[in-house]
Amino acid sequence: MKVQITSNKEIFNFCSPYIIAEIGANHNGDMDLAKSMIDAAYDSGCNAVKFQSWTPESLICEQEYNNNQVYNDSPKKHFGSLREMVNKYYLRDDQHFELKIYCDSIGIDFLSTPFSNEEADLLHKVGIPFYKVASMDINNYRLLKYLAKFQKPIVLSTGMSTISEIDKAIKIIESENNYNIVLLHCISIYPPKYEDIHLNNINMLYETFGYPVGFSDHSIGFSIPLAAIAKGACIIEKHFTIDKNLPGWDHEISADPNEMKIICREGRNISSSLGGKIRIVSKEEELKKIKFRRSAVASRDLKKGEIIHENDVLFKRPGSGIGPELEGLLIGRKLSEDLKKDELFSLDNLE
Repeated sequence: MKVQITSNKEIFNFCSPYIIAEIGANHNGDMDLAKSMIDAAYDSGCNAVKFQSWTPESLICEQEYNNNQVYNDSPKKHFGSLREMVNKYYLRDDQHFELKIYCDSIGIDFLSTPFSNEEADLLHKVGIPFYKVASMDINNYRLLKYLAKFQKPIVLSTGMSTISEIDKAIKIIESENNYNIVLLHCISIYPPKYEDIHLNNINMLYETFGYPVGFSDHSIGFSIPLAAIAKGACIIEKHFTIDKNLPGWDHEISADPNEMKIICREGRNISSSLGGKIRIVSKEEELKKIKFRRSAVASRDLKKGEIIHENDVLFKRPGSGIGPELEGLLIGRKLSEDLKKDELFSLDNLE
């Protein structure tokens, strides 16, 4: 199945991957930093940058704020309370439009993940090409139904979810007659252990549901997203920063520009190299046969009228004469002319 996720990009498994630099909240509330990250993502070869659209009211409840919880699953120290971080890091409405205009000006797609109906409305007004649903919302049926009604493509992350939960989410979207769905295999650990990544799920999800499947990556470095592309992932979403040492939630597990350049360049090389399942010998390889394969040559000086025996024949380069597989054409035949050692046999010098 193919899904047209933007006006000029149709995706399907094993296509040239659509690569998303997940900036998320790595802009740290600083629009200059956000634009620097957009520039770096564009220079790295990404198709899109993605942010997150939430407010202090739409994402976290008051009780959680009152607990003054700080997310401590990272060794990096965060400033202040959870409320203070959320207030600093969330994108204001006008900043969405500002960043969309900036992305358009340099030629990279602007995306964001909505966390409420109001943010979905905002992103529709901004003009995003498709909605990306975070793994945390795969069971948020109210939000899924609301997004599906826009009839935009929906890219659905599947972290933390069972097959039955994925199936239910797909059916909710389909119930609104929206079949423009892309699944993202995802492990919602930052970073995951290698043995927990299970890239074979990319193929399993495609075989199970029939929709294109990409990969939302939280691993360190670039080897895992490249492997995902080799498995056929049509989208790669990778957290992105210009400095892993910046304060904030996701910088340290994000790709930097050098890593993202490798993902974009080598990922597309991998995609191009996969080809099809039909065995094809290219024109270039056909020409190589003449140079690299072997032909029958005389193992010694031979005289006209001699019968050719097996020990009279060796096979050496080039491959322009009688190949080893045609040895039967020579053995037992009589020479019609003299042949010097290492000279190629041909049908013309046989009686």
